[in-house]
Amino acid sequence: MKKHELLAHAKPHYEEDRLLELESAIDYATEKHSGQKRKSGEPYIIHPLSVADILIDWGMDIDTVLAGVLHDTVEDTEATLAEIENLFGRDVAFLVDGVTKVSQARAGMRDLASYLPQTKDNLSKLLIAVGQDVRVIIIKLADRLHNMQTLQHMKPEKQVKISRESLEVFAPMADRIGMGRVRVQLEELAFSYLDPKEYRRLENLMRQRLGKSTRKLGIVRTEVEKSLKDQGIKAEINGRVKSIYSLHRKMKKVDGNIDDIYDLMALRIIVESKEDCYRVLGLLHTIYQPMIARIKDYISIPKPNGYQSLHTTVITPSKQIVEFQIRTYEMHEFAERGLAASFHYNEQKSSKDYTKHKGSATLPSHLQWISQLQEIADRLTTGEEIPQEQLNIDLFGNRIFVYSPKGDLYNLPEGALPLDFAYLVHSDIGLHAYGFKVNGSIHAFDKPLENGDVVEVITRKLPQAKRTWLSLTKTTHARNKLRSQLKRLGMLESMTHAAAIIRDKATRQKPNQK
Repeated sequence: MKKHELLAHAKPHYEEDRLLELESAIDYATEKHSGQKRKSGEPYIIHPLSVADILIDWGMDIDTVLAGVLHDTVEDTEATLAEIENLFGRDVAFLVDGVTKVSQARAGMRDLASYLPQTKDNLSKLLIAVGQDVRVIIIKLADRLHNMQTLQHMKPEKQVKISRESLEVFAPMADRIGMGRVRVQLEELAFSYLDPKEYRRLENLMRQRLGKSTRKLGIVRTEVEKSLKDQGIKAEINGRVKSIYSLHRKMKKVDGNIDDIYDLMALRIIVESKEDCYRVLGLLHTIYQPMIARIKDYISIPKPNGYQSLHTTVITPSKQIVEFQIRTYEMHEFAERGLAASFHYNEQKSSKDYTKHKGSATLPSHLQWISQLQEIADRLTTGEEIPQEQLNIDLFGNRIFVYSPKGDLYNLPEGALPLDFAYLVHSDIGLHAYGFKVNGSIHAFDKPLENGDVVEVITRKLPQAKRTWLSLTKTTHARNKLRSQLKRLGMLESMTHAAAIIRDKATRQKPNQK
């Protein structure tokens, strides 16, 4: 990637004055990185320019692209944040600072366990940087993607370390913000280095299978296109091939029998409206026999990262099993690019919808985790210790969606309990919770919620909180709110004081015991 290539790519998408800023940023970064080389022997500047090029592809705003060009200057050269702010503005400097802090927090990382360093200062830097502006994550993902694309120049042990980190940390991070295409790219590249023999075996197996089914699938596609046209439904149909890493994971679930995997290749139907999605679903079920257990409605109940689509698997008259994905153009854009699709080359300097929020429940459901990151970071900076297991639940665990009776959607970690929901809605609702109904039936305090549940909190006028509730919450958010309430009610101190008296008494008695 060279200067003129990047500017040519950027030209159709940004205002003329901002393009001049981009040219200036390229010149500044080129000067600062002068003399530095990559492992390939190429000038280092190729890397930040390639990162910026990826960010343009993803449709990011110009400040993010500028930060992409400059993202390594503070860490790797004598450039300062003050200098960058003076030349390119506060927002660009803020993003560069955020990416630098993420890099510092990752220092020495070998796997997921050490990715969350025991030193709370490094972890706080990571969480604050990510929690304050989601664009920091997006720049870091572009940085990681380009590094993975050029990993062949690194030593084998370094390849394994970087690939493991990409698979265990950055791919899940991409998934969390809905960037499905990036997640797949990172997984594929990482898997090819971590288990090259198995990667090649599955690649060959996939190639053999697709060779046999592509022609048959073409016949199905033609039939569907004709039926859609007859019904006056405007649609675009394309194929989707399962990734090698996804196949690897799926093979483990079916004891290595590829015949039990029905979605090696799927047909994706993209339409103009949500109503058309359901019309297409009905049409497919009229033409072909649906496999009822494999119908999934991610439009009514999106995945926790915001993904929306209808999935159905059908059996054709020739006994071929075919999976279809049905979505609108907007849903498809989000499925491919996630939160990056929200920027659309726009001048969203404040990025107000994706920066720090005071209450996680006020965010769109698939973004609530961003402010939860910030809350955890705030607690760490005050010196509070949070167990490693708790951090894994809050930050890297799988997520579920649950509904309030009014239809509001809330995002919780998998395994969350009813009190976690109550405190996410509002701390006062948690404080006064007397019982719970889930899907219309009484639900125990210690029974985990499931994706799609409708949760009703039964409250009483007087506070109901008890110290035993601390064992009936899973999230840091709920436990933090509950502890504050118990202290305010005088319950937590009294228990702590009583425990101290018991410990003190035991200590005094111990020397006399023989």
